[in-house]
Amino acid sequence: MKKIGFVGTGVMGAAIVSNLLKADYEVRVFNRTKSKTDALVSQGAIWADSPQLVAAQSDVTFSMVGFPTDVDTIYFEENGIFAGAKKGSIVVDMTTSTPTLAKKIGDYAEGHDIFALDAPVSGGDIGAKNAKLTIMVGGHEDIYEQVKPIFEKMGTTIALFGGYGSGQHAKMANQIMIAGTMTGMTELLVYAKAANLDLESVIKTVGGGSAANWSLANYAPRILKDDYTPGFFAKHFLKDLRIALDEAEKMDIDLPSTKEAKRLYEKLVDEANLGNDGTQALVKLWWK
Repeated sequence: MKKIGFVGTGVMGAAIVSNLLKADYEVRVFNRTKSKTDALVSQGAIWADSPQLVAAQSDVTFSMVGFPTDVDTIYFEENGIFAGAKKGSIVVDMTTSTPTLAKKIGDYAEGHDIFALDAPVSGGDIGAKNAKLTIMVGGHEDIYEQVKPIFEKMGTTIALFGGYGSGQHAKMANQIMIAGTMTGMTELLVYAKAANLDLESVIKTVGGGSAANWSLANYAPRILKDDYTPGFFAKHFLKDLRIALDEAEKMDIDLPSTKEAKRLYEKLVDEANLGNDGTQALVKLWWK
């Protein structure tokens, strides 16, 4: 079986690596905060001191970090992934990043006899833990087919959308949809609470009808428990909305609902300084 490297073991990355270890893959890991890999090392992961050393000892190197600037750094810095990646190896960025950067990585890889995929995911911490992520892929089909058996240890819905950056475009479409379900779920709760309805009953009833959606099913119950721990960081979702709107502007399309979602998350992250909460913390703009 292929030797796997994984750079970035945050909430999502750690869960993915854990599932790869359960599938008996040999996995080398690096994270800026080494302590966040301790549990994985105890499960059998092998620590490496830099992204370069991870890639140097891996057939396929995955990455999942926070922001496009982080992606650029871990791939192109002096001790980054490309400094260690072997000819013929594969690099797969699973960060939600920009299509432009995905293409930059893919083109650089091709020029150095390395293969690349962009493969952002959807499904949050629950999907990562249960290996039920949705994985949206960009890159060459033959490389996708080589990596697909590994993807199948992470997720259940996996699709190739085209060349470099296509996975990122698909993820932007996903985030545009999530923007609507998150604002809808939040305003539903605000309205139902103001009307003195039993919120648990509202969630159960609405979730059984045509308004059912993933955000309502997974995040509304957390809100009722005052649980704002991040399945997905609010600051990262705001980053995604900004990327989506930037790409929309390049394509000369207007997305007013997504713009409003971005404005609300800017209030949450930039003004209320709650970017390290989960996306469900949007309700805090109404509930103190």
